[in-house]
Amino acid sequence: MKIKFSTAIVAVIIVLFSSNILSYDQQMADSYYRLFQPVAGAKAGKALHLMPPDVFIESIKQGKQLVTLDVRTPAESGIYSMTLPGSLAIQISELFKFNNLQKLPTDKPLVIVCLSGVRATAAGTALRHIGFNNVYILKGGFKGLTGYLDPKVANMPAKAK
Repeated sequence: MKIKFSTAIVAVIIVLFSSNILSYDQQMADSYYRLFQPVAGAKAGKALHLMPPDVFIESIKQGKQLVTLDVRTPAESGIYSMTLPGSLAIQISELFKFNNLQKLPTDKPLVIVCLSGVRATAAGTALRHIGFNNVYILKGGFKGLTGYLDPKVANMPAKAK
């Protein structure tokens, strides 16, 4: 009786632990491992393709062809949004539909924005994961941008390289 009980306990433990092991997609985990390999230390932000507000503004002032993608909901972007030429607004819940992915450029930098940068980071990471290598995330989102950009900064000429 003791052996049967011990065997049953061991079987339950194996099932409990193996369910965690089998509950995720190892190929997907491996692909994320490769994606996040360069994300370490002081260069983590660069590896994640975070673009600070000052770099974003300077890029615009220097005439770089950026496309911004606002991933907030239509209610959020209805009053306060990007007005740069070529700007897109596709909420994150609709972004990965085939017809919306077709709208995204592959030949110029795509800067993802949201209110604080959280949704933009998720969307940007997922887009890079599926093959969009030109994706950057506006660090801090609109909050970071408005904290940096005041009338004085907005009207300053671009910095010479």
